[in-house]
Amino acid sequence: MLTLLLAATALAQWQDPSPHQVHMIPVEEGVKLEVLEWKGGQQPVVLLTGSGNTAHIYDEFAPKLADCCRVYAITRRGFGNSSHPQDGYTNQRLSEDVFQVIEQLEIKSPIVAGHSMAGGELCGLGNAHSNRIAGLVYMEAGANPVDFPWSNPEFRAVVGKLPSGGGPPRRTAADNASPQAYRAYQIRSGEFAFPEGEIRNGYEINADGSVGRYRTPQSVRDAIDKGAVARDYSRIKVPIVSIFALSKPPVADPKDTDEQRAARQKFYEMERAYIGRYVDLVRQANVETRILEWTGAKHYVFQSNEADVLHELKEFVARLK
Repeated sequence: MLTLLLAATALAQWQDPSPHQVHMIPVEEGVKLEVLEWKGGQQPVVLLTGSGNTAHIYDEFAPKLADCCRVYAITRRGFGNSSHPQDGYTNQRLSEDVFQVIEQLEIKSPIVAGHSMAGGELCGLGNAHSNRIAGLVYMEAGANPVDFPWSNPEFRAVVGKLPSGGGPPRRTAADNASPQAYRAYQIRSGEFAFPEGEIRNGYEINADGSVGRYRTPQSVRDAIDKGAVARDYSRIKVPIVSIFALSKPPVADPKDTDEQRAARQKFYEMERAYIGRYVDLVRQANVETRILEWTGAKHYVFQSNEADVLHELKEFVARLK
């Protein structure tokens, strides 16, 4: 009983250490989005998250832009502390949500940077509202939903033959014992740990301090997938930076079977082909475009290559002055 009481007390006392202000911004009737704001320099930057994350994924990244930028990050509808409506998950509506945040907070000519699935919102925003933004940054956000690897049975079969099975080990009860244990699991799995605020906002935290259920129902993620559209850069009228993470060439492992060695090579070749097509799409934009392909970077490129991404963002700000 005492252990549970102490855990509950610690849970109630936890304070997010990231120096942000929290806004709840109405974007349509009955729908409010959580927006975090970090004070800093003059150039506004709006950060959009990948699928499954909240604005708190940037709790450690955003303050490092304070020397040049005033930073905002948005938790999209259906996630974290934002409203969880039954509908509104089309790419068009999600893009309009971002525009409404920019309008409601009177953010003047922001650079909008997004990770992963946010590429759809970046394209939607750029095509419809280029007159209200200064530039777009795609952080591993160039994948095309109508040409996606996991929709390809051959690609899935290749991943299944990789020695790792294509993914990290399943979390155990011990890994969910606390946000700190969850972070340790991520590091042990070869990834970078999420900020603690991201775990606490993306998941329920139980009375004993353990990480509970994911707060977003599967129906929301299914609706987002259903509402995704092909990437379209044709009407964007502002400069673009697009960052792609590439796997390193496969290295022979004496423990691999012949099938596993062949799978490593095939995975590498297929990934390169997909990224090549994504890059070709971006190059069709009739604007200044900077494309970066970083070998060895991870999907959460703003974590695996944090210094590089910060450098590119700050250079982008300097070029736009």
